[in-house]
Amino acid sequence: MPFSNAVFRPIERLSRATLLFPLALVLFEFATYIANDMILPAMPGVVHEFGVGDVWVPTGMSTYLAGGAALQWLLGPLSDRIGRRPVMLAGIVLFIISCLATLLVTQIGPFLVLRFVQGFGLCFVVAVAYAAVQEAFAESAAIRVTALMANVALIAPLIGPLLGAAIITILPWRSMFVMIAIVAAIALGGIVRHMPETAPRNGGPLSIKGMWRDYSTVFGNRRFLLGVLAVALSGLPLLAWIGQSPVILMTRAGLDSLDFGVWQIPIFIALIAGNLTLARFAMRVPVRRLVGLGSIPLLAGLALNLLVLWQPHAWGWLILGLSVYAYGLGLIGAGLYRLALFSSSMSKGTVSAALGMSTLLIYSLGIELVKFGYLGFGNAWFAVFCLLAGLGFVWVKSAFLQSDAGL
Repeated sequence: MPFSNAVFRPIERLSRATLLFPLALVLFEFATYIANDMILPAMPGVVHEFGVGDVWVPTGMSTYLAGGAALQWLLGPLSDRIGRRPVMLAGIVLFIISCLATLLVTQIGPFLVLRFVQGFGLCFVVAVAYAAVQEAFAESAAIRVTALMANVALIAPLIGPLLGAAIITILPWRSMFVMIAIVAAIALGGIVRHMPETAPRNGGPLSIKGMWRDYSTVFGNRRFLLGVLAVALSGLPLLAWIGQSPVILMTRAGLDSLDFGVWQIPIFIALIAGNLTLARFAMRVPVRRLVGLGSIPLLAGLALNLLVLWQPHAWGWLILGLSVYAYGLGLIGAGLYRLALFSSSMSKGTVSAALGMSTLLIYSLGIELVKFGYLGFGNAWFAVFCLLAGLGFVWVKSAFLQSDAGL
């Protein structure tokens, strides 16, 4: 697909040529996701190698997510001014270097620092890539593209733990990051070739005062804040599971790394099924209705998790409940994100950065809260926490959708 410095006109119809750009982006998104998911089954061994306790296992993920929020405040406004392409390309190069630098670490401190820097890759995906996709495609097409992109990206948590488990049986865990760097390098070539410039490049100076004004406007929008909370609370149970599942399934339940990967499959297959359902009906069913329909299995699945209150060690109930929840999450995810992104009229780089920063920070705090509560209350704490997040989502989502019935 050709690109130019002109403002990109939104694409109404999807074709093989117009999909090359999002496919290149999703390959990099896949690399940033798998940088977290592949290492999960190795984390108990990683923390033991570094001489620290199992409590550090989820910290690797929460640190990664914190890195994913750290630069978004800058990248969104920066890409509004100089363009999405140069910012995106610089981000991929930084991600590749940080992955390769993992070969040199021998202590938990430097390892977490690199995890934080690797998390910057998420900043570029959320603040730059997502904004570019939403600008490049009209609403219904953008939702379909986002849902299809999500399915490709979701291959990472689906195969990541299995692939990571297989790798650590034959290779050192550091070799995973070399493989991830190679995937990101391939994505870099595709983005150089196919990414259009969708930002107007206003050329204005990038000042702290200007950014403060823009972000004040975004965060002063009540509807946007409700959208942020809706997006974050809907995804929090899944992120909490990804962060805590090595402890639940491997440390507490005694599963080996391969079985750990296998038991992730039902949850992510359900998530992919929800995304495929969304992609199929996005052109025919209003976004708001899809969000409402998806909320039903989302909350029902989280309620099923409560069965572990009667059988605290029966972690299979968590797999069942989270699978039902994941189908609902897949059905609402892309549409809810689109509604939240366009709840503010500010430049989409700034809005996307504000949205991504806020949600990732909430995810990081949520993972840490689950981690410390789990030490005392185990699976029961995890189930109750996830249900409370789901109930919070339903309440906030209703307020969000009612706050501007004309959208």
